[in-house]
Amino acid sequence: MTLHADRPDQSSKPDEDPAQRLKVFMKLPNADKAIISPEKLRDYILSPIHPIGRFKATFFKKLGYSAENWRILEQDLRNQILPEDVMEVKETQYGQKFIIRGLLTGPAKKTVQIITVWAIIKGEDIPKFITAYPGGKDEI
Repeated sequence: MTLHADRPDQSSKPDEDPAQRLKVFMKLPNADKAIISPEKLRDYILSPIHPIGRFKATFFKKLGYSAENWRILEQDLRNQILPEDVMEVKETQYGQKFIIRGLLTGPAKKTVQIITVWAIIKGEDIPKFITAYPGGKDEI
């Protein structure tokens, strides 16, 4: 993969090898084929009863998303977040992890900055959605 402009991330943890974490400006490879699991959205990020996801569900509910309308979040991630530049790539033992930060406008017409995490597993070339969470303190 060609990185368009990379440099070590100055915010890396002290015990991390900076070469393993890069700041980049590129598009997510094969973003048009990205896999966003319905279960990941419906049963985790938008679930008010998931032990970890329920905190994310509270955040996304303010934007107008719910477990019942998870398909809207899926489309909004594809249309609003995936076109953004990858901000960071990290090599892991399983493959590559990509961080995309972008603005998300939900059904409630509120716009916030979020951070999304995507992964391409070694030996594969299709990115998979891992998670999303707030990327800023205030509504924009």
